[in-house]
Amino acid sequence: MNSFQEFDSSNTNSTKATNFPSSSSAAPAATAPPCSSSSSSTTLSRYENQKRRDWNTFGQYLRNHRPPLSLSRCSGAHVLEFLRYLDQFGKTKVHTQLCPFFGHPNPPAPCPCPLRQAWGSLDALIGRLRAAFEENGGKPEANPFGARAVRLYLREVRDSQAKARGISYEKKKRKRPQQPSLPPSNNA
Repeated sequence: MNSFQEFDSSNTNSTKATNFPSSSSAAPAATAPPCSSSSSSTTLSRYENQKRRDWNTFGQYLRNHRPPLSLSRCSGAHVLEFLRYLDQFGKTKVHTQLCPFFGHPNPPAPCPCPLRQAWGSLDALIGRLRAAFEENGGKPEANPFGARAVRLYLREVRDSQAKARGISYEKKKRKRPQQPSLPPSNNA
């Protein structure tokens, strides 16, 4: 075993994340070992449960990969491959540039454009997997979920989905607290 915990290879059930592939072969949540955490409570938060399911789903993906991959050999390219694989289970309509509804937020009629994973779902998934990697003993500098290629891919997905749906994603500007204005001084 490497410096971090490898996925449990004895779990041969296909574990699926609830936000992504929904399959009848999903393993019950109780059979999957939870991510290592410092809390001793038996009830995990919704976030912790989702993180564990996502971690197990990625582990299953690596085991089903041809050839099977160990987590220590996993790179940002494999994470991108995983994200593209998840697109087949998406529910967000992303219009192609040839579609007459490209750039329209509310198309008036159905079209044959593909369904994809929404950018927000992918972004949240990567955040959970990045945290799970480090909780399971991975070093932050070796985290494949934090690779530059993954960040660029997510930015590209966000921008392309925004254009396809006619919605702009503006970076929110921080509101600065207003300084109380001082009355003008009479030094004349």
